[in-house]
Amino acid sequence: MLYSINPIYQQYNYSTGGITKSGMVKKSVSMNPSLQNNISFKANSADTAFAANTIQTELRTKEEKEKYKYLTANVDKSTKKELNKLLKTGILLNNDSNDRSSVLDNLYKIATTPRAEGLNNAGILKEAIETIANPYLITQQFGDIPAEYQDEALKRYAQTHPGFNPATTNLIQKGIAKTDVNLEHSGTCVASSIEFNLAQKHPAEFVRFAESLSSPALSVQKEIKLSNLADNVLDAVWLLNAFEVPFKADNFNTAKLTFAPDKNAVLRAQIQTTHRDPGERSVIDVLMQSTLMQVGSQQTYDALTDTRGGKFNQNDKGLIEFEKTFTESVVEDKNKISMTYQTVDENARITGYETDFNTMKKQIISALAMGENVIIGYTQTDETNKIINGHEITITGVKQDRNGQLQFICNDTDDDYSGSIVYTEDYLLPKIHHAALPQSVVENDVNIVENWVEGLKSYKAMKQQAQAA
Repeated sequence: MLYSINPIYQQYNYSTGGITKSGMVKKSVSMNPSLQNNISFKANSADTAFAANTIQTELRTKEEKEKYKYLTANVDKSTKKELNKLLKTGILLNNDSNDRSSVLDNLYKIATTPRAEGLNNAGILKEAIETIANPYLITQQFGDIPAEYQDEALKRYAQTHPGFNPATTNLIQKGIAKTDVNLEHSGTCVASSIEFNLAQKHPAEFVRFAESLSSPALSVQKEIKLSNLADNVLDAVWLLNAFEVPFKADNFNTAKLTFAPDKNAVLRAQIQTTHRDPGERSVIDVLMQSTLMQVGSQQTYDALTDTRGGKFNQNDKGLIEFEKTFTESVVEDKNKISMTYQTVDENARITGYETDFNTMKKQIISALAMGENVIIGYTQTDETNKIINGHEITITGVKQDRNGQLQFICNDTDDDYSGSIVYTEDYLLPKIHHAALPQSVVENDVNIVENWVEGLKSYKAMKQQAQAA
């Protein structure tokens, strides 16, 4: 079920990696390979039996051998090496996906079936292999729009900005439009963190998403348990309707959802197909992050300008905690609980904490011990303790330094580094505003209130404010 502990989270938006890099004292490290494997693919307690039956490092069937042979014949030398590594580590034949298709099945599908207009099989195949081999490659850094695409970008910009004429000779207006579409930093940190988690924890599902989102259908379907959204099936249906996710529910237990990127994501994906520069998003990043932003923003995201609308958020960037938790829950089909740790007043000033740091630490470590990553929202404040920025990162592991202090191993999709980073506990814990955790980790520590209840309260409050204005 979706849960919230403190409704005050509605006041702050988690959007951009615009937090000054000097604001977070961090040390870049390369994670020990054995540690990385243990963290990435440790089965959740509920899935142990299934995972144990699906770990396979050798090609057994004729079909598997033929698919693998085809892939190795159609990739370059470095990608072939990564493919072999995926086989030897059990990732390639992992089938922990929504329809039980394997990584190999979906890679083969990428290679042999049509892609959407302007996308190519070879490029997406290479990206998919590289990403599941090293999920730390995932980034939220937008790519620039080359000269030959500028006119088309401005035409599309005019569709959502009626006062703008792409043929205008007004240099100020045109300059504003070009600035809006030629982005450097994005507000997709929530989406890219969920994308990272999918690639690292559920590689078969990640590649299934990549294949379907880049296909001519430009969408992916996923069947979820309604009980993972709310205790009551009608509340779960309310949530799906509130977030405007297309779905079919033929019974009271499950629903089949359809996820899709926004229409302008295709243009950005086409650009990245032929004009991707080092450090920029891959085609898969573009499609995946747009799709996840669409889910969280009630289908209002615009990949051209990296803005959103929607009923739960008055800010046009990023996702708030309620939206983020809903997105995580439906993408992973798990009952995520959003723990809000910081107490924030009406002026966005941190006034205290909902729990002590030892409890916070215990909850995060317990989730990691279950094989879960923990996506957190952290804040940056001014000298008066007022929140001036927020960002989402993923805690993937923990270790002790020589002095016995805990260090959290993290991934940041906006740090221009394709590896893990480390934060000490005394630095990171006070900055954590919220964290998504399994219910079993926190149910004995707090009085849980379902998140849809807080979401509905927030929606009604926003409507009342709008009517009073």
